[in-house]
Amino acid sequence: MSHSELNTTHDPRRQSWVESANAAETDFPLQNLPYGVFEHEGQVSWGVAIGSQVLDVRALANLHLLHSDAWVAAQSVQGHELNALMGLEPAMLHALRLSLSALLGADTPSDEFNASSQKKIKRLSKVLLLERDAVQMRLPCAIGDYTDFLTSQYHTERHGRFKGLAEPLPAAFKHLPVAYHGRASSIRVSGTPVVRPNGQYKDSAGQVVFGPSTMLDFELELAGLVGRGNALGQPIALDHAQAHFFGWVLLNDWSAKSIQWWESVLGPFLGKSFMSSISPWIVTQEALLPFRIPQQARAAGDPRALPYLQSAWDRAQGGFDIEMQAWLQTATQRALGEPGLQITQTHLKHLYWTFGQMLTHHTSNGCNLRSGDLLGSGTVSGPTDESRACITEITHAAKVPLAVGHGETRIDLQDGDAITLKAKAKNATAVSIGFGECTGVVLAAAAYPNPQESLT
Repeated sequence: MSHSELNTTHDPRRQSWVESANAAETDFPLQNLPYGVFEHEGQVSWGVAIGSQVLDVRALANLHLLHSDAWVAAQSVQGHELNALMGLEPAMLHALRLSLSALLGADTPSDEFNASSQKKIKRLSKVLLLERDAVQMRLPCAIGDYTDFLTSQYHTERHGRFKGLAEPLPAAFKHLPVAYHGRASSIRVSGTPVVRPNGQYKDSAGQVVFGPSTMLDFELELAGLVGRGNALGQPIALDHAQAHFFGWVLLNDWSAKSIQWWESVLGPFLGKSFMSSISPWIVTQEALLPFRIPQQARAAGDPRALPYLQSAWDRAQGGFDIEMQAWLQTATQRALGEPGLQITQTHLKHLYWTFGQMLTHHTSNGCNLRSGDLLGSGTVSGPTDESRACITEITHAAKVPLAVGHGETRIDLQDGDAITLKAKAKNATAVSIGFGECTGVVLAAAAYPNPQESLT
């Protein structure tokens, strides 16, 4: 059984003895088993999501209910971050996934040790299985570096037109995966409020001003978390690039467009660095194996990628069959208990470059990546109106207000608005798996400090 091809952990016929994992709408069936770090009653632990519950894997290992390589892999996590686990060889990660799948499966494991462990887990389920609603999720790992790419041609061209550029698509876009170095220190887990940033920008009269940002926006992205890194000076070939990802999370690259568009000479700075949000559950490389699809075909006349960005395997399997959504809930809707409005329905297939190409290009100059580094896809916008994946695109840069109900409209995000990102990997032959939600509510800007007061 291989960690790089479909195996029993993907079998669509298998169900779990955790009943909520068998519900058709769940993000977390037995075939998913994403990893996360959580806090419960003052104690921090880590585990996997299964249906509406969380299996405490640390407790499982401490009770010696895992054995062999699965136990060794679980024991690698000694603190409150998953980096050590993420950096393990794929065979070790496969052993842990295989064991967890056997322990949580409705069928009795054929292995005698796992069969005995499964009975003990069921007996201790009130201790080992926690309701997801009862735990507080934390960042799953230490994120040392964050690189955000720009890989949707549709998003890039629209923004170029909004800015009045004669050539809306940068000359380099179809030759390499464009990116900027983001701010890792301000990445937060889903549910963390988003404080509107102060900053410098041009107002509607063309005056340069400083104050709470206007044109606050969300950007719907998927992000890959690096598992095994590379040594400085050692590039990663495209055929091996996917094996260096541990898994994927949803990413909301909150953007203060008024600040960003004024300051961007070397690239985004304060218009992006105030905060980014990620979903708390890491959907692993192995869990996504059934959902690999060919990368987006290049249009006739597009330049051929240079050899280091070409691979027969990546052309055939470098993409993912993942549907993505964004929902906006206003303060009015929240007060009335209404769910809000779906404003985006897009698909990861619209990206011009694959995650493998992103990672290979990132390391092509010898740049070293480390376990926990985050690589964002860029805004996953598609060709249709419904697949525009940020407010700026949806409103044609504030020219066409978005009706959000109760007589309200939006050309940007207002204080009290909440954005929720969702995604599901789907196809006709596999059980669908999801990413959970990535949510944030916009709060009013903090009062800027008075220089004289700070001296007293």
